[in-house]
This record gives sequence, structure tokens and C-alpha cells, in this order.
Amino acid sequence: MRLLAAPAFFLACLALSGCTSSLGPDSLVAGIPSRETTSSVARPSAPVPASVMPASPVPSADVAEAPTPAAPQQEELAWAGPVPQPQAFTQQAGVATAPVPSERPMATAVPAVLTPAAPEIDETPRTRSRIYSHRFRDVKPINFGSSSPRKLAVHGVDVSRWQGDIDWDKLRTQGANFVYIKATDGGDHLDPMFRKNWRDAKQAGMRRGAYHFFYWCRTAGEQADWFIRNVPREAGALPPVIDVEWNGESSCKRRVSPEKVREKMQVFMDKLEQHYGQRPIIYTAPDFYRDNLKGAFLNYPFWLRSVAAHPSKVYPGRRWVFWQYSGSGISHGVDGRIDLNVFHGSEADWHDWVARSD
Repeated sequence: MRLLAAPAFFLACLALSGCTSSLGPDSLVAGIPSRETTSSVARPSAPVPASVMPASPVPSADVAEAPTPAAPQQEELAWAGPVPQPQAFTQQAGVATAPVPSERPMATAVPAVLTPAAPEIDETPRTRSRIYSHRFRDVKPINFGSSSPRKLAVHGVDVSRWQGDIDWDKLRTQGANFVYIKATDGGDHLDPMFRKNWRDAKQAGMRRGAYHFFYWCRTAGEQADWFIRNVPREAGALPPVIDVEWNGESSCKRRVSPEKVREKMQVFMDKLEQHYGQRPIIYTAPDFYRDNLKGAFLNYPFWLRSVAAHPSKVYPGRRWVFWQYSGSGISHGVDGRIDLNVFHGSEADWHDWVARSD
């Protein structure tokens, strides 16, 4: 009896020791998580997805396995930090998941950086515009004889605020194949119709340029800066024009010496040529030309006013690009009188000259 009692007592002790363990072999096989945690590792409350792409489709959120309840004794540990939050929906490396709505790809999260472009420059490709034949009339017609401007192919006009609201489409079909638009005076005056005329003439398909009325009471640099500030630099625009003349109606009645005249003109024209990339055209009248410009600026194109005779008689030896032959023209599309001009050359010459100016 005593020999049999010893083995029995030994077996009873083994049984009692097995009951004190919470994780026997069966619980390990079942995958029940350990109750032991540390303050440096937050244990997820649901199984962590594998770090590789599963062979079978990932189950959708509405059928995902419910997270395993937290172990009842976890609160008994000494934990001073925040309670770990469930990480079942935290994206893991290497796992394909649907994008969270609040997340954006980095490329779209950063605003695009726009490179400032020259807003003044219009790079629209240019084509040869249609040439309309001359259909203007003149309140005070002049008989130019065999040198009549009507024998030249390409006519145009120049306008300012005094022509009011212009019907550009109608004016063009009357024979205005180009227009020079008054832009600025001196160093602080902008023609109030310039911006509208500039825009509307382009929409009508007309070749257009801008001109500046030069004041002898302001510095040339100030006037050039004022013109550049107000006149866009555009591909297809005609070369800028400096209008130099004695004008008794101007608020500036100062008359400087011929040397000073040419000096100021050169400063102004140099600044415009540097900015627009086009050599400016000089517009002038007979008396101013005689007093200041005869024999000067031989490498510059001229636009000559001559309403009583051909330019060859009024400006002997001077080459010219435009001839203003009337200040009393009338045309459909314009109320009142308008200046009439003509290009010195054939239609083919015009297209070639415009192409060189672009």
C-alpha cells in the first residue's frame, strides 16, 4: 500500500501544476494571444496582415475578421502612456489597400509652379492676310496726277480717340488693311480708346501698330518707359512709331535745337528697339522735317505726311515706307474724318515687309 501511494501522490502533484498554466499546448495551437504586454510594443487587437501580396483576393471591409477582444488582465499592467488604438486599418508596407479618401498622391498635393510667361508676347502663328482694295472717299480730294496713291495696292488708316467707336470689320472691307493706333503722349497720357482699339482691330484681322506723340518738355527715357508700359509686345504687330512734329495745340510748346531733337529721338528709339525688337518708324510733317531731320536717321524707316503733293517733291531724296496722303478721308465704319495712308510698294512687297517686321 505505501509503495502504491507514492506514485499516486506524484501523479496528483503533476496534475495540480498543470492547472496553474493559462497557456497549455492546446491554447498555443488555437492561436490565442499572450496576455503579457510591454510598454514599448503596442499589440494589435486583430491579426496583422501578411507583408506580401496574398494569392487570394483581399476580403472587403464589410467581411473582415472581427478583431480579437483584448485580454482581460492587460489593464493590470503598469501602463502610463496612451492606450494603444486598434491598427487593423493601418496600411502596412507591401500590402495593397484601397486609398483613404483624405489621402492624395504627393504630385497632386503640391500646387503646380507656373513659370511666368511674358504676358505681353503673343506667339500666334501669322498667315498672309487678305488685301482689300481702296474704297475710301475724301472730303477734300487732291489730284496727285500720275503719282496718285490710288495706284498703290495696300492702304490703311491711323486713328485715335477722336474717331470714337469704330466698326472695325466694316472699316477693313473698305480698304483699311493696316492701322496705326494712337497710344501715348509724353510721359503720362494714354489715349482712352487705345486698349479697345488695339483689341478690336486685331479681332477684325487687321495689321496694327501703335504710335507715340513725342513731347519736347519731357525726357526721352520717361516717354519710352511710358510707351513700353502701355503698349503690348506682340508677334505680328507693326513696328512702333514716334510722332515728331511741331504742334501749336499741344500743352508743350517748347522748341529745342535740332541737335537736341535728334539726341532725344535717338534715346527714345533705342529703348523701343531694344524692347520690341523692331526698329521704330519716324512719322513727321514737312516743317519739322525741314528744321530737324533733313539728312538725318538714314537707316530708319519714315512715315511722311504730305497731303498736297507726292513725298518725292516735299521730302526730296528721303526713302519712305508709309505716306499719309489725306487728313479728310471718310469711310463706312467710322463717324467723321479719318487719316488715310498707303504703303510704298506692291502687295507682294507688303507681305515681305510684314514678314521681316514679325
